[in-house]
Amino acid sequence: MSNSHKIALITGANKGIGFEIANKLGREGIKVYVGARNATRGEDAAQKLRNDGISATFILVDLNDHNSILDAAEKIKKTDGHLDILVNNAGIIDPKDGVPSDSDIDTIKSTFETNFYGTLLVTQSMLPLLKASKNGRIVNISSGLGSLALNSDPSWEFSQTKLIGYNASKAALNMLTVQLAWELKDTPIKVNAANPNFTDTELVPGATGGRPVSEGAKTAIGLALIGEDGPTGKFFEDYYNNEECPW
Repeated sequence: MSNSHKIALITGANKGIGFEIANKLGREGIKVYVGARNATRGEDAAQKLRNDGISATFILVDLNDHNSILDAAEKIKKTDGHLDILVNNAGIIDPKDGVPSDSDIDTIKSTFETNFYGTLLVTQSMLPLLKASKNGRIVNISSGLGSLALNSDPSWEFSQTKLIGYNASKAALNMLTVQLAWELKDTPIKVNAANPNFTDTELVPGATGGRPVSEGAKTAIGLALIGEDGPTGKFFEDYYNNEECPW
């Protein structure tokens, strides 16, 4: 299947890693849906991609608005009839998040609502369209902070970053990756998770020293484009060098 006939949806694609993924997939000749919860920012991002010759369309996807997710799936179905690549990129970190003993329960709930429940509904809603593809791909943007192994390793460089809401929501996303890959093991669909590492984006306002967005998006792009012999049910730190992240 040539890239010119492929369709991709990237959530949270109006900026940061999501925009970079949309940009790189678009440059491969793939039609990209720029998923965003803000219509103005989403359309601006799609227009920027179109100005560079990429086939890009804004589509409203708000992980806290279930109707927007269902409407997006229906729109893609009517327009294209299938979906080849789903990149679950949208996510949040709440500044009120922190260690388990001192975190507001509503903050934890809202973080899960976006990072896990919303992502799960997007995946469920898009799955019939992915099954209509000859080789569907699902890439979940996770984090090393969602790794139980790394969280329990005192020598890990981010071992002091204990955000019970964010870290636990990414651990749940990792579980979704493993279980969905198992559920779809007899289909052509491949499901993997990518760890972008600490990247210079707006996810953590004021944070400095992160990797360039081009590096943070690299593994997710590789997983979106894997062939029939590619992996499934894996968590990659660096896909191109076959470096996996421990669960």
